[in-house]
Amino acid sequence: MAYARPPKRMHSITVHVAPPAKGVALPPVSGPRDRPLVVIDAGHGGHDPGAASRTRDAREKDVTLALALALRDRLLRGGRVRVALTRSDDRFLLLQERYDIARRLGADLFLSLHADAADNEAAQGATIYTLSETASDREAARLAARENRADVINGVDLGQQNSAVNSILIDLSQREAMAQSADFARLLYREAAPYVPFRGNYHRFASLVVLKAPDIPSVLFEAGYITSAQDAARLTSPAGRARTAEGLARAVEIYFARRLSAP
Repeated sequence: MAYARPPKRMHSITVHVAPPAKGVALPPVSGPRDRPLVVIDAGHGGHDPGAASRTRDAREKDVTLALALALRDRLLRGGRVRVALTRSDDRFLLLQERYDIARRLGADLFLSLHADAADNEAAQGATIYTLSETASDREAARLAARENRADVINGVDLGQQNSAVNSILIDLSQREAMAQSADFARLLYREAAPYVPFRGNYHRFASLVVLKAPDIPSVLFEAGYITSAQDAARLTSPAGRARTAEGLARAVEIYFARRLSAP
């Protein structure tokens, strides 16, 4: 007896593919028009809490966001600059996304806020970091390759230049940004020292990804040690945040006043 074969069944699997990423949405910019723009970056966020206090229920991501909001409000009250925040809530951002936001907005200054941590509970005081010379050389080469002659650095279209000229332009631009960053670091210490205790070696250089925008003066400010009882108390109190924000704001305002008055 012959049996008829059952008809073949075609099986298919549908896989939903997300549309291409369009990058992080740009945050709003607040403040008077035609004023210089400072982008404030609250370090960590989302699933990355950063450092934590041993003596208080405090996490770095919350401390930096509260300080960023306090600094934004203080600067807007002064009315001398425009302000944008890389994050205004508890969200995670990649390091490259943070300085990329500043670049896409055309920022004139990038300030990343953090709180340090150490095994030694006696360690305390604020520290200012700027990009190192060695990091500049490596980043200039990497950026030249990544941009593939399709970016604009300090108003110069790299697409119109050959690779050797691109590397030179990026290097010169970043070295200028590094010099301005160091100038701001010294000014920040001078203006904030009456409001914030600093470490003895207050200015340090490091190859920090978040500082590697090639055409924006960039500073990372460690507001203190969250593992220090004294610093943690200052960082988590409204009065302590207000004093820290005041010192930072004074430095920002004087920095731009100098640049606007320069010939």
